Amino acid sequence: MAEEKEQMRASCEYLTLTDEYPPPHTELDGPATEENSKYQEVKCSPNVLQMLKAAESRCTPQSQDKEGEEMTEDGKGELVTEALKTDMQLQLTDQKQEFNKRPIKAGHRSLSQSISQSSTDSYSSVCSDSSEDGSSPRDKLQKTSKGSSDFCIKNIKHADFGRREIQIAEQEMPALMVLRKRAGGEKPLAGAKVVGCTHITAQTAVLIETLSALGAQCRWAACNIFSTQNTVAAALVEAGTPVFAWRGESEEDFWWCIERCIGTDSWQPNMILDDGGDLTHWIYKKYPSRFKKIKGIVEESVTGVYRLYQLSKAGRLCVPAMNVNDSVTKQKFDNLYCCKESILDGLKRTTDVMFGGKQVAVCGYGEVGKGCCAALKALGAIVYVTEVDPICALQASMDGFRVIKLSEVVRQVDMVITCTGNKNVVGREHLDRMKNGCIVCNMGHSNTEIDLASLRAGELRWERVRSQVDHVIWPDGKRIVLLAEGRLLNLSCSTVPSFVLSITATTQALALIELYNAPEGRYKQDVYLLPKKMDEYVASLHLPAFDAHLTEMTDGQAKYLGISKHGPFKPTYYRY
Repeated sequence: MAEEKEQMRASCEYLTLTDEYPPPHTELDGPATEENSKYQEVKCSPNVLQMLKAAESRCTPQSQDKEGEEMTEDGKGELVTEALKTDMQLQLTDQKQEFNKRPIKAGHRSLSQSISQSSTDSYSSVCSDSSEDGSSPRDKLQKTSKGSSDFCIKNIKHADFGRREIQIAEQEMPALMVLRKRAGGEKPLAGAKVVGCTHITAQTAVLIETLSALGAQCRWAACNIFSTQNTVAAALVEAGTPVFAWRGESEEDFWWCIERCIGTDSWQPNMILDDGGDLTHWIYKKYPSRFKKIKGIVEESVTGVYRLYQLSKAGRLCVPAMNVNDSVTKQKFDNLYCCKESILDGLKRTTDVMFGGKQVAVCGYGEVGKGCCAALKALGAIVYVTEVDPICALQASMDGFRVIKLSEVVRQVDMVITCTGNKNVVGREHLDRMKNGCIVCNMGHSNTEIDLASLRAGELRWERVRSQVDHVIWPDGKRIVLLAEGRLLNLSCSTVPSFVLSITATTQALALIELYNAPEGRYKQDVYLLPKKMDEYVASLHLPAFDAHLTEMTDGQAKYLGISKHGPFKPTYYRY
């Protein structure tokens, strides 16, 4: 391995990167004009640079000789593509584990708890759980096989089954597996103490264990009360990562878990990986002294990024932060392609609805909305779009969708799907006018998009009909079908494609490496976009899965465009 690394470094010695760094993006009401003024290349931290240079030494079909040996332009051969393919081949162990499913013992609960209970009455593959009873994990004393009790999950005994889920996800997350092999020996995150608050699924577990393999110590909580896979949480805990989360938490449980995750004197985090901003907000408000010691924050959601920009604009952000949500690989792949496939999965699993001929209102035509609309249209649904942004509205119109106000179609549509990241997009005035049986759900991060408070008014009655499906019944008998209590549909009610999440997870890992290893002064106390070089590197790691071969520019072509033949290939302001 050491000889291979030396050869890889040697083949890239002639490459150089400029000394320019990504500018902060603090404007909320308009584009960063400084960024748009010129083409920028980015110099990354040493550990990241080494990995990027390895990617730059890739070969193309045109450079193969008659015997099929791949050669770089300076004659130094290296079967990079074949190495990547080999990295993706994982050997899974054949483990046998039996689970006994027992009926749930329902106890007296508050309204919020009864509505929130999702894991204790579900045996779907989304969580692969076998719940024993309805008691809270907070009331149980559990220990791992090594005697640790620093965690709070549903059932530690289900760790073996969760390990199988993680191994399946690893097969569809090639970039993270390659990252482990390439950088695992160097431990670029040695000394990093990462506290995370994300969805706890098999895919996220692959990311967490990759961070651990790169040298980080991790503690984790869930950003969503419905998306946690209990068996996966058990597997993470058994492998040594303290996790405080279970499927079907109450609101009180949610904040209790975050507190337990960070509220320890023996372990002080120095990096934050957040999804939604709740963890960052909690540390900022309750532990301001600890917050100031954080080296960097990586945030991947619209909601969380908005909070960071607000702090930055007010001059209260004392930590460098990386906005992963607006990186190209996150926006164009996770938000678009992931939602395009998972929206249908979530709706089918919960409602068994047929889409052909149904009238659907999709609120928001960003990347998430675009993916949802494309999937619904492909199955024959009649799709309406609501938008506040004229550019997005024009895109929707030219894609063949009718752009209209929700109030104009709310009486006739069969489904309403929110994808805005805003609050009260669907208000009580809309809910009152919906027809009987209308399905209402949310594909944004938080449950703020639907006015749930008004639905819990005294005159309305809630009826749980199946896991994650509630009928909200009006006095006259009209009912709407509310999915996942207005929380994220795809991760609450179905699964999401592991391959797409591999792209986002790799982006998060690189952002953590960059912030943690950045020299003093490179990043100010502000919010930054991911360097373009990293975006391209993440994409390149996933191309071998499709047997895709990149064309390499000639020196003359690169000179003509005024860019490096190894990238970045587009300016930062380029819109893909």
